Amino acid sequence: SRVSYVMLNPGGQDLLTNAIRTAIQDLATDCAQTARITRQDIVELTIVGNPIMHHLFLGLDVVPLGQAPFPLAKDGPITCLASALNLDLNPGAHVHILPCIAGHVGADTAAVILSEAPQESEDTTLLVDIGTNAEFVLGNRMRLLACSSPTGPAFEGAQISAGQRATPGAIERVRIDPETGEPRIKVLGVDKWSNEEGFAEATSATGVTGICGSGIIEVVAEMYLSRLISEDGIIGGPESLPSPRLRPNERTVQYLLYGSGEDDSSIFITQNDIRAIQLAKAALYAGIRLLMDHLEVKKIDHIHLAGAFGSHIDTIYATVLGLIPDCDQDHVKAVGNAAGTG
Repeated sequence: SRVSYVMLNPGGQDLLTNAIRTAIQDLATDCAQTARITRQDIVELTIVGNPIMHHLFLGLDVVPLGQAPFPLAKDGPITCLASALNLDLNPGAHVHILPCIAGHVGADTAAVILSEAPQESEDTTLLVDIGTNAEFVLGNRMRLLACSSPTGPAFEGAQISAGQRATPGAIERVRIDPETGEPRIKVLGVDKWSNEEGFAEATSATGVTGICGSGIIEVVAEMYLSRLISEDGIIGGPESLPSPRLRPNERTVQYLLYGSGEDDSSIFITQNDIRAIQLAKAALYAGIRLLMDHLEVKKIDHIHLAGAFGSHIDTIYATVLGLIPDCDQDHVKAVGNAAGTG
């Protein structure tokens, strides 16, 4: 969308570049205030980001990144004066920008590698950063390979009928009784599950407003484990568990996750939601399989899930859905903001 904005709007590149630099300036100001120093005390700034944000921040043309073969204008590390980027810090402050790896594998992925150091291990490690694009790094001390896959925004709540970002009111955890098909949910910012006393009072301030990425993964996996959807993703097929929560929706069936089903506050999982997750999952797994085939490995010893989504996803459900390859669950972990750590 950022590349399209630049292509369709004269001066769009400058507007986006200025917006990013202004945001960086504001963040630097906030950091300085928190640290009880002045902004002019800041002498070093390190930046990582995906290739689009990297190029926009530097004022480099992003249009080639919107079409194959997605060439980078610059792929090496960059050090320059902050003043050259219109940042008002110390007059001698330098900005250090990590290298982008490829057209859609950015400096943030380079930072994830620095943080997790797969190149220092004999074991084969997979790094996964899931967003609208998913980035993967696979390898060990002998060789590292990286790629990107266009998973789309379904894992972040977009393209899902009741999807939303991970903010208070969003369903983040789901369990479904395999005998009855009855669900219980947990909402961001509330400690109680929906079947516990006091849940209604605890959610009265925010309400139950939708379902975020981790909740989507869990509900689809739970629906599969409870036989509410078939292996190929059909809700309420001939072999499915009978449940009053399976409701007709034009020519398909939907699952009532929350509410009475009679008003706008009700939250359903629709057939189109399942298809969106299947498409995203397929893109994700295809990228991983591609790297495994090129590296000629059959199994992965360690999987590290980076980023906000990776921090909240339950790794068992990710494995059930086939988002990630089979791996010893003790060797699958969320590593948080690994780009920031790097």
